[in-house]
Amino acid sequence: MSYSILVVEDDPDLSLLLQLELQAEGYTVKVVQDGMQGLIEARQMQPDLLVLDRSLPRMDGLEVCRRIRQTSRTPILMLTSFDQIEEKVEGLDAGANDYLTKPFHIEELLARIRSLLRTYQEQAPTRLRFADLDLDLLSRQAQRGNSTLNLSTKEFDLLVFFLRHPNQVLPKSRIIEAVWEWDYNGEDNIVEVYIHNLRKKIKRQASQPQLLHTVRGAGYILREPGN
Repeated sequence: MSYSILVVEDDPDLSLLLQLELQAEGYTVKVVQDGMQGLIEARQMQPDLLVLDRSLPRMDGLEVCRRIRQTSRTPILMLTSFDQIEEKVEGLDAGANDYLTKPFHIEELLARIRSLLRTYQEQAPTRLRFADLDLDLLSRQAQRGNSTLNLSTKEFDLLVFFLRHPNQVLPKSRIIEAVWEWDYNGEDNIVEVYIHNLRKKIKRQASQPQLLHTVRGAGYILREPGN
């Protein structure tokens, strides 16, 4: 199996070195050199692992890490030029799985990547379930009961976000940040429109209870009736 790795590193010499070394190990590699583009690529590419520099233009690595963690459990190896313990704690608290200080030996980086991939493949869920909803994250297929749901890419991402935060009131601003990111063009009612369409698609039969609820003035919640 060839794993895919996204490298977000603004040093052109280091990013080229990482690309060549990782490709030599058999990985499929994509390199970008700023935080904003890294966030976009992470959502589109869905890599098996992310190598993320802490200090990046347009959006720093900590913020990229926090935003990715809202919807993804992809393992993240953070790189930094800082050796202070406070810097490492910040990176780990932001959601990084491991931390490597520059300069480093390439063999150590490769060993850490192998370790993260082993751990992730052993632990990562490939399905999300809530009530009679069943989402397959690998095939990106969704079912309710025995019926397959015909969801758009954004509808699927939205439903994943709700299933990862069940029984929690999710404000509109948090939903936009997690699901739309830089695709958001400022439309005031975009979340309402997608929630409306998603409700219709997951409640196709009158006998099925509604699972997506509006909490007036606060946001939306995925919960079973009576809870």
